[in-house]
Amino acid sequence: MKVRNIILVHGYFLDGSAWRKAIPLLVENGYHAVAVQLTLNSLPDDVSIVRRAVEMQDGPVILVGQSYGGAVITEAGNHEQVAALVYVAGASPDSGQSVDDWWSGYATAAVVDELRPWGDTHLTLSLEGVRNYLGQDLPTDEADSVYATQGPLGKATTLEKISHAAWRTKPSWYVVTTLDHTVPPAIQQDSAERMGAEVLVIQASHLPMLSQPEAVVRFIANAAASFD
Repeated sequence: MKVRNIILVHGYFLDGSAWRKAIPLLVENGYHAVAVQLTLNSLPDDVSIVRRAVEMQDGPVILVGQSYGGAVITEAGNHEQVAALVYVAGASPDSGQSVDDWWSGYATAAVVDELRPWGDTHLTLSLEGVRNYLGQDLPTDEADSVYATQGPLGKATTLEKISHAAWRTKPSWYVVTTLDHTVPPAIQQDSAERMGAEVLVIQASHLPMLSQPEAVVRFIANAAASFD
């Protein structure tokens, strides 16, 4: 079974443009790459978006989830067309867990102090938060673009629970980002070990698909090549 379809799932404070550097590299390597646009309002709604994207593909799919996108693929990955999961500093709750449950007990990330209310139900990240904690290894103009295009985080998404964790039954890969000030590296490492995932450790912020896209794409391609 060859896998040539890659669906890229962004995380909190981002949109599909977070994969703008990875997509052409994947295409150059012979893959069909699609980046979804999540609502960031509701985990069930975002899972439905990814499932519909899966069903639009001709053949098996690898789901790639960054940050909160990891939680989305943890649920959406149960679809029969999904061959594998790739987490990029991604949340990977177990069955019956929420994102809040998943990172409970770990050190609070520095980025938390830069959260700002966006109405009553959502949060955004300050410009300083993006520059210094979300993507501190990006050039300033790129970090500022991330800030300007960010999607507000719906608070409900951190509380909604996974029904069945797809990584329990699907092969998984995990990119651990050691300079991450958003999702602590310790929980990434522990999650990858719990999942029995193949691991890539890189010195990068929470946005390695923007700061080190070549390394991330090589890792995704390695996951796909395991099915050749």
